[in-house]
Amino acid sequence: METAELLEIISRDEDSRHQFKADVTNEISLGQEMVAFSNSGGGAIFIGVSNDGTFAGLKRGDMGRLNQLVSNAASQQVRPPINPQTENIAAPNGLVMRIVVPDGMSKPYMDKNGVIWIKSGSDKRKATSREEVQRLYQSAGLIHGDEIPVSGMTVSDLDLDYFRGFFEKNFGEPLEQQEAALPQILHNMNLMKDGLLNISGALLFAKNPSYRLPVFIVKAIAFPGNEIHEANYLDSRDISGKLVDVFHQSMSFVLGNIHHVQGDQDVNAPGQPEIPPIALEELLANALIHRDYFVSSPVRIFVFDNRVEIISPGHLPNNLTVENIKSGNSNIRNPILASFATKILPYRGLGSGITRALKAYPNIQFEDDRDGNFFRVTIGRSVDE
Repeated sequence: METAELLEIISRDEDSRHQFKADVTNEISLGQEMVAFSNSGGGAIFIGVSNDGTFAGLKRGDMGRLNQLVSNAASQQVRPPINPQTENIAAPNGLVMRIVVPDGMSKPYMDKNGVIWIKSGSDKRKATSREEVQRLYQSAGLIHGDEIPVSGMTVSDLDLDYFRGFFEKNFGEPLEQQEAALPQILHNMNLMKDGLLNISGALLFAKNPSYRLPVFIVKAIAFPGNEIHEANYLDSRDISGKLVDVFHQSMSFVLGNIHHVQGDQDVNAPGQPEIPPIALEELLANALIHRDYFVSSPVRIFVFDNRVEIISPGHLPNNLTVENIKSGNSNIRNPILASFATKILPYRGLGSGITRALKAYPNIQFEDDRDGNFFRVTIGRSVDE
């Protein structure tokens, strides 16, 4: 790093990726800072810079002491150990050590006492809520939201007729001819554990999933104009039920609140939706399958005069970016749900949904809000219709 780049960073003050310290003598506190960065996307600690942006005047001899301190903290105070990189930078009044802590691949990281630290703005804090800790395990691929058991939801909540039809269609044998009992079959299919349906089993095959999972629904609202109104709306619906029903009702809501273009068709023909249904299918299926089920919030659909917004709880997982997904890259957040969705929805699970939607209708924008923890799809509308 050049001195000019260092000065630019200092001029912007601390944030979630950059932290300043005049000096460090305590490897325990330094280890906690490393834990927080490892759990929160990585970042850099600059030793030799005071909170007010001035330089502490560290000398060459300080660098050897600090390097040993960094090594001890990373290996003895962080569980599992990490491998930060250090760099000594010449500053106007002394030296500055830059410690680069990468985003950890083995989350959650803890200090030697088992405390999980995460970044909160420019500071750090303990991860205390269950959802926060679960998301850290999720990011490491150790747990998935769709496999969490649903309290109180047993085999008696299954829509047996629907499941029976699904089973025979996909496995070629009647359910009744199976030697295993129904709970064992559901367990073998990764839909049940310890006598409880998991989130996948409930959303896919329960008679009334929202009874136990009231937030995992779709809230759809059509507004006049191009802004959200508190009380003035054209259409509103809370869409619940099995995943297949939620998908079809969501499609129906959007198609019922956008224009249909007559074009060259006969006057009695229904007309073609201004947004191709294939694009809507891909985007809605992605929203339902890839949302973060550790976040207690519904998928939201807003229809405005000039656009349709589909907002999913949870930002893109791991290192995926908007450019990645537009190129066809994928990272399946809910593998059980995704594997079954290929059999009940127009969903292929190959990472091609976004590219297929863009090919059918290029006027689509994506926003991955990591601070707000949501993913927004904005589909432009033909405002002249």
